[in-house]
Formats: sequence, structure tokens, C-alpha cells
Amino acid sequence: MFQRLLSLPEPGAETFFLWGPRQAGKSTLLKHRYPDAVWVDLLKADEFRRYISRPEQLREELEATGPDPSRQVVIDEIQKVPALLDEVHWLIENRGLRFALCGSSARKVRRGAANLLGGRALRYELRGLTAGELGESFDLDRILNHGCLPSIYESNRHSRRLEAYISDYLREEVAAEGLVRNLPAFSDFLDAAALSDTTPVNYSNVARDCGVSAPTVKSYFGILEDTLLARWLPRWRRRAKRRLAGAPKLYFEDVGVVNRLARRGELHRGSDSYGKAFENWLFHELSAFLAYQERDEQLTYWRLPSGIEVDFVMGDMRLAIEAKATARVNNNHLKGLRTLAEEHPSVGRRVVVCLEPKPRRTGDSIDLIGAEDFARELWQGKLV
Repeated sequence: MFQRLLSLPEPGAETFFLWGPRQAGKSTLLKHRYPDAVWVDLLKADEFRRYISRPEQLREELEATGPDPSRQVVIDEIQKVPALLDEVHWLIENRGLRFALCGSSARKVRRGAANLLGGRALRYELRGLTAGELGESFDLDRILNHGCLPSIYESNRHSRRLEAYISDYLREEVAAEGLVRNLPAFSDFLDAAALSDTTPVNYSNVARDCGVSAPTVKSYFGILEDTLLARWLPRWRRRAKRRLAGAPKLYFEDVGVVNRLARRGELHRGSDSYGKAFENWLFHELSAFLAYQERDEQLTYWRLPSGIEVDFVMGDMRLAIEAKATARVNNNHLKGLRTLAEEHPSVGRRVVVCLEPKPRRTGDSIDLIGAEDFARELWQGKLV
């Protein structure tokens, strides 16, 4: 098992939701963190049938066994039976029990129990594997081709595993939960959306590519977000000398999944596809770091109407980062960071994450750092 960096509460201390994409390792993490937990697994057909027909059985069973409040009660795949949250609510208030509620989609839970326990539960989210969790075994080329999901990252048949993952997502997350009426259209949408990875999304263009209306496409993107298959990166909004431009950028949660959807094949250094995957991976590392470290800073991107852009800005210009999957960074690659400094002289550290073998610093204090060194500095807290 990989040593995950997401810190969960002590047994019996808190009730919380643990969200995360399918196969991110949520159940494995909970079993490791709470070995003595009372466990309800809604993936088991018999348990699902029992609770979907009579949710109150959860309360009756826990009342009968009288579990120690210092133990955690885990409900895996809570989105399958949202009605259980009423019983969970009662048990929290009247018996002082603490629950770990695990799932891959909050969409159905919100429909079934809109208040999500009325603020009585913390929210955690487990991402795919990070460089900080892989440590010395981190392999950039492998993660860009296989993706960050633990079982697929380790597999030598990653293409087949990714194809199965996408099929399971369509069948179990989308079709089984009744999220869309037209599954073939949604499948076409996934292929079209993959081509928008790392870019601002134009709903009309995607709608035209997959043959549905723009409002339908917008709702489909909402499903991607709710089922944790993709995230949005907003643009930096504080106005300086010029008007900023740009819709939010889309990033699929797992680079392996978007590779498969976009039919990129095996990625090799120097290709455009490798560069897009490299930027996706960097977004994954930065967003996971901020979430796991509980940093109260937003990750954004900065862009002028002219098209000059900086890929990532952390907080209020404390750190600005460009992703350049090249072993030879030139002045053209530095244009965005230099323009940013002209527009915002108070900007903090400026970094280009690249493939150069040794770190170096330009005359105007832009740091060029290789991907492995960058990941090490990030997770050791030395980057800023």
C-alpha cells in the first residue's frame, strides 16, 4: 500500500465525508486508518438491498450491537443509499456515533439529502497518487502514460485497465445512477471533452462536436465535476493594468483517463500530447498539495486578452508557475512570467517546471526546475 498523505481524523473523533474518484484508494485508506471500524459496504448486493428497502435497519443494527463511540462507523459508497443519511444524522445527535461516509459522487447524495448533514460532517477528498506519495519510486513518464490511480499506475496493462475504467464509469456512475437520459450522447461528449483538457472550455464548440445542445453540454460538464472525473481552474480575477480574459480551464482528474479518451496512444517526450499531459499532472500535484495541506489559497491561471498566459498562480500572486515539457527552456517560454511581473511587480516566486537536467535561475530571477526536483520541493514545503 502507498503511504497516502491525506490526514484523516482519529477514530471516533469526527464525522466526515471522504470523496474521491473511482479507484483512488478510498476504501483501502479507510481500512488502514480504522482497522476496528464497524463497516457497511453498499457495494455488496445483499447490504445494498437491505438498506435501500429499510434504511432504518442501520439504526436498529447499531443500537443492537452498541458500538463503542470511540470506534468509527464506515459507510462505503454512501451515494448508493442517500436515505441512510437521515439515520446517520439521528445517530450522531442521539448516540454520539462518528461516521466516515465514503463515495465517488455527491450528486445523488445532494438530491437525496440536500443538506449533507447540515454541516455536521467535515469534507475530505482523496486524489490519485502524488509524487509525494510515490517518493523515490516516482516515474514521470510512467505517471503521464498510466495515470495516478493506484491500481492502474502499477499495472503493465494500463491501456486495458483504463478502457475498463471508462466503461465502468459510464455503466455504474452515469447509467446506474440515472444521471443522463442519452448514454451514447454522453459517451460522445466524453471523447469531445477530453480534447478540451488543460484549456478554457467553449460549450458551443463541444456541443457541435458531439451533436447536442449547449445547455446539455453544460449539464454534462456538471456531471464530470460532481462525479470527480474533472475539475475547473478559474482565471485570476483581480484587475491590474489591463482587463484579464478567459473562461475557466478544464482538467480531467486523471491524466491516464484523458489520454485514453483522447486516443493519444503512448506518450513520448517532445510531443504535443506529452506537453498537455505534463500540464495536467502539474495541476494534479498543485491542487492535491493545497487540499492535503489545508492551505487556504486558491489555485488559478492568469491570462491577458492578447493570449499571454501563466499556467498556475497560487494564492494572491505568491507563486506563479509555467509548465514546459522541454529540456531546453528559451526566452519565448518565459514570456508569460515576464509579462506577469510587469503587470504585477509584487508577484512572488516565478517558476518554470520543465525537463532540464539541472536547476538554474535567469537574470530576472525566474527559477527553472526539473519536474522531479519541483515535486520534491513542493511536498517538502520548500517551494515557497
